[in-house]
Amino acid sequence: MTLEQQIQEDIKAAMKAKDTVAMNATRAIKGEILLFKTSEGGSKEVTDGDILKMIQKLVKQRREAAGQYAAAGRQELADNELAEAAVMEKYMPKQLSVEEVRSKVQEIIARVGASSIKDMGKVMGAANKELAGQSDGRTISTVVKELLS
Repeated sequence: MTLEQQIQEDIKAAMKAKDTVAMNATRAIKGEILLFKTSEGGSKEVTDGDILKMIQKLVKQRREAAGQYAAAGRQELADNELAEAAVMEKYMPKQLSVEEVRSKVQEIIARVGASSIKDMGKVMGAANKELAGQSDGRTISTVVKELLS
């Protein structure tokens, strides 16, 4: 079962259970998938990797919105955003620690033969592909800069 099919099944389950938080979260993911499929230049086939990137973006948006709501004194809205983020995160693989990212990036650097900061683009391309959904781009970038400097 693909991730897209799993999300569709979870939408049905959330509707039957009348779980509005899960329903809203899974529908948001489904909406992103539909936008991706119909966007100009978007491929008609969506991979699990593409979906993981979408979910990662949606979780980040929810967390930022929750922070803004909390700062504005609207804790009930912040709690709702965080609950939706938690539902979305269950589709993502376990996030790697910084040490795990560092060891994977060291392997990638050795494989592509990078030696200086000038090779950062090659390393980042390979690292983003391999670590998609397992770590955010900012962490990967920081580790690559640190190792190549």
